Amino acid sequence: MAEIPRLVPLTVTAHAESHGRFASAFAPRFFTGLLLGLVWLGPAWWDARFLYGMATWDALMLVFWYLDRRRLPEPQEISVSRIWFEPLSQGAESPVAVEISQPGGVPIDVSLEDDVPASLSSQLPALTARVLPRRGPPLERGLDDGAARATYSVRPAGRGDVRIGRLSLRYQSPLKLAERWASADLAQTVRVYPNFQEAKRQTFYLMRSRQIELEKRFKRQPGMGREFESLRDYRPGDEVRDICWTATARRGKPISKVYRPERSQSVVIVVDDGRLMLTRVNPGQEPDSHSSGALSPVTLTKLDYAVTAALSLAQVALYSGDSVGLLAYGRKPHARLSAARGGSHLRAFVEQLATVQGELLEADHARAADLLLAGQKRRSLVVWLTDLAETAATPEVIESASRLLKRHLVLFVAIGQPELPQLLARRPESVEAMYRYVAAAEMVQRRELLLRQLREQGALTAELLPGKLATGIVNQYLEIKERSLL
Repeated sequence: MAEIPRLVPLTVTAHAESHGRFASAFAPRFFTGLLLGLVWLGPAWWDARFLYGMATWDALMLVFWYLDRRRLPEPQEISVSRIWFEPLSQGAESPVAVEISQPGGVPIDVSLEDDVPASLSSQLPALTARVLPRRGPPLERGLDDGAARATYSVRPAGRGDVRIGRLSLRYQSPLKLAERWASADLAQTVRVYPNFQEAKRQTFYLMRSRQIELEKRFKRQPGMGREFESLRDYRPGDEVRDICWTATARRGKPISKVYRPERSQSVVIVVDDGRLMLTRVNPGQEPDSHSSGALSPVTLTKLDYAVTAALSLAQVALYSGDSVGLLAYGRKPHARLSAARGGSHLRAFVEQLATVQGELLEADHARAADLLLAGQKRRSLVVWLTDLAETAATPEVIESASRLLKRHLVLFVAIGQPELPQLLARRPESVEAMYRYVAAAEMVQRRELLLRQLREQGALTAELLPGKLATGIVNQYLEIKERSLL
């Protein structure tokens, strides 16, 4: 089994390296000094010997530049670290620190540029810091004693593994006559995970729900479910099949078995990552104080919302005592986990979701149904997150979900288009607007017809806007558990 990476990226440390053979330059203050030497040109109109004075001044500036450069520490003496403080979560802002240390005898002013890809930051992070000389032993010095730290923020726009390159730096002494160029090999691969904030919000919702209250109070409903709980004396009205004949023979009187609803059930989350799920959509809801930190400022795909909803549901189901499995598929399976419980399983679940990227091909729904039927023998709740193709024929995903109904309870969730309700809410005022209104009405009616077809076969269906997807499926799951539908 492959080693699971750390949630928080590792701190990377490296010594700087020189940019080329010389890797030095004239700082702006050096050119200012040269300009001051032009004052010798005035007297040179009357006496050409003053030109020698200007040449001497320029030579002195070169000497001062050389001496200033000699005072600067060598690049190999400068240590640079990139420090991460929290896991990278899609759409959430995360701080990153760059720490520089040097043992030189003079302070240095450092300008830094970190090679961060556009998927993490729209602008290349440019930082400045002043690094004081080290005054004491390394174990006794503080951060300001021989070291300095600069911080910037990243906001990942996508999930998966991201490659970060080298860090470039330019540094000068307080005289600012000379500067040196260097770079540090801080290249590393970091992993961006689904939106943890939304999943955490759904967990808090579970703690406030009636189901967790039932679990805390250990409320029992005798006669419901088929999970054995205890024995008690026979009462009028008990079914004959519930009599425990071995206990009856030992005690000499009728003894009945008491059952309770099953609490350790299986939930399999199926995520379609085919072509339709790569459509970029608006969330379809107004941001509020509870969800403002959970939504990214960039436009996300339907797959991004589905992954966040899958993580939210998995966390809620695991806290409820159920086992959770995963199947993400396109033309072939891209992520697959058998139903299980525990913290390590949730960690593996998160890692699998982080690498689900989707593909520009139509998903093979029939193959996904075959995998579920072959691998999940026990009756389970199958939560299928997908979208419906606008075709005249019945979409393949509807037929594939129907095949699961004989063995599993299916919750079929179609991700809606936020633009459709908005078009239907406006009264058309032109011929073009009327055509759009009619087309939107036909699409809404057709999607409802397809979902009704599934409901008539025994499936549970829902069409949810992207911004309400996580909350919607968690509510559906809690209702299923409360009504003991599984």
